[in-house]
Amino acid sequence: MRPDPYSWSPHPEALLGVVILAGLYADRARRFAAPPWRIAAFVAGIGLVTAAIATPLHALSFHLLSMHLLQNVVLAEWAPALLVLGVPPALAAAFGTHRTVRAFTHPAVALTVWLSTYFAWHLPPAYDAALRNPHTLLHVEHACYLAAGLLLWWPVLHDEPHRLSAGARAGYLFAAFLLASPLGLLLALLPEPVYDYYDDAGLWGLSPTADQQIAGVTMAAEQAVVFFAIFAFFFFRFLAEEELADQFRGDRRA
Repeated sequence: MRPDPYSWSPHPEALLGVVILAGLYADRARRFAAPPWRIAAFVAGIGLVTAAIATPLHALSFHLLSMHLLQNVVLAEWAPALLVLGVPPALAAAFGTHRTVRAFTHPAVALTVWLSTYFAWHLPPAYDAALRNPHTLLHVEHACYLAAGLLLWWPVLHDEPHRLSAGARAGYLFAAFLLASPLGLLLALLPEPVYDYYDDAGLWGLSPTADQQIAGVTMAAEQAVVFFAIFAFFFFRFLAEEELADQFRGDRRA
């Protein structure tokens, strides 16, 4: 049974996880003196997670592939970026002392985990199974997206435990976009629906094929905008750093 497409879906087990995450952050933010702007970023991230799992967006995801992909993007990209940005540097350094954190936040590992999570859950058997088990497997899927997203953004937004140059961060983001973009493009170009779950669904007069094409185009465009914007920020920082370094070398020679 699909939920009403415009109903709110406050799953207690999912919301409990959000409350626990917020509570842990509140305790650590107080101990590590997080500035107001970082607290605001974390609260915004929590708000996005809540919107993805409790508002009509969640109900619509059972009727339209495009809405489910939007939900996935929120949980795997937008919300994790804000949550990681909300972590104060001192707390990030404390996390970085743990061997497991050091291992999984290494850029090569973090990017591999994020890409593997994205592609694995978008395989038709896993995708359809999650939607048919909304109280168990779908929660696992969402938790995997959120965890992988946190790993993805950690080396971009924090210097600990792996300090990357601005150029390395720009290259990392470019690689993330380049390797993830084929998924959205593939969905947009395939002439037949990929996921059986949506064969007898539909809403707003959209056929499964049209819905899939909209989903693919939207996903590819979103990733292009988000990743390119942050890539550009670090790329121009890299250019500025190189210009300063050249000036310094020129002054030393003079």
